[in-house]
Amino acid sequence: MSVTLKRSGGQASIRESAVQESSDQKVQVLDAVAEGAAAPAGVHPENSDTRTRKKSREPRVNTSVKRFSPKKLVGLLLPVALIALWHGLSTAGVFTAVQLPSPTKVIAAGFELAQRGDLLTHVAISTQRVLLGFLIGAVLGLVLGALIGLSVPARLVAAPTIGALRAVPSLAWVPLLLLWVGIGENSKVTLVAIGAFFPVYTTVSAALAHVDVKLVEAAQAFGLKGIRLFTTVQLPAVLPSVVSGLRLALAQAWLFLVAAELLGASMGLGYLLTDSQNNGRTDRLLLSIVLLAILGKLTDGLIGVFERWVKAKYPTH
Repeated sequence: MSVTLKRSGGQASIRESAVQESSDQKVQVLDAVAEGAAAPAGVHPENSDTRTRKKSREPRVNTSVKRFSPKKLVGLLLPVALIALWHGLSTAGVFTAVQLPSPTKVIAAGFELAQRGDLLTHVAISTQRVLLGFLIGAVLGLVLGALIGLSVPARLVAAPTIGALRAVPSLAWVPLLLLWVGIGENSKVTLVAIGAFFPVYTTVSAALAHVDVKLVEAAQAFGLKGIRLFTTVQLPAVLPSVVSGLRLALAQAWLFLVAAELLGASMGLGYLLTDSQNNGRTDRLLLSIVLLAILGKLTDGLIGVFERWVKAKYPTH
């Protein structure tokens, strides 16, 4: 009888030891998961090291080499079709040579100006005016847009007046700039800056005014305020709107350039356009329009580079 009791007691102690060992093992597994430590023998949780080794064995895709996609050529179909239509209309006699010169005559006019050294000068001066005016207008638009977007009193005081000035056409500023600034580069750059200012101001002020209030309150609860709150939370939230505003501002700057070069200009694509109209040189007039379109697209590509940088730096926005 005593032997039986001893055996029963031994089996009970063995079961208790097994249960205790199993409990200890579970605790060790939980600790291993929580602390990132290695699991005990016989248990193999998939910790971060294991996942890292698995990922390292996966084949890597080389993203540095981008394959050429035929889809990128789709955007060229419409310009090619328009040039073909242009050539067909001009050679079929639908329009006279004065009304619509053929593309070959426009190209010949470009070579003529290039041989005289005037074409590059026209392009360089117009590009310089646009970029300088765009830079000034964009900076002012960012600063004033941020001030009015973040300050309710400033918005109530200044927003209606700036909104009214935004509706003034570009040509309406020409006489005032002639009186205030005079004939020279300053008046031309100022008019381009006015054109670039309003799109940036409008998009930035509206975007900052509509930043999620809960997001701002959560950041303030963590002690962010002032400049840190702006650079950490509000600015990243409105960066897509800022990029859109800059893109619109650059397009507006090219539109205002033609009006700006009415202010006593003797060089530039706007001057070439109006001078060709006055002298009946439709070939040069069309050349000016084509060059303005090409330069506008090229400078828009600069904003595209900035946009890709923004998306890479702030991928969540």
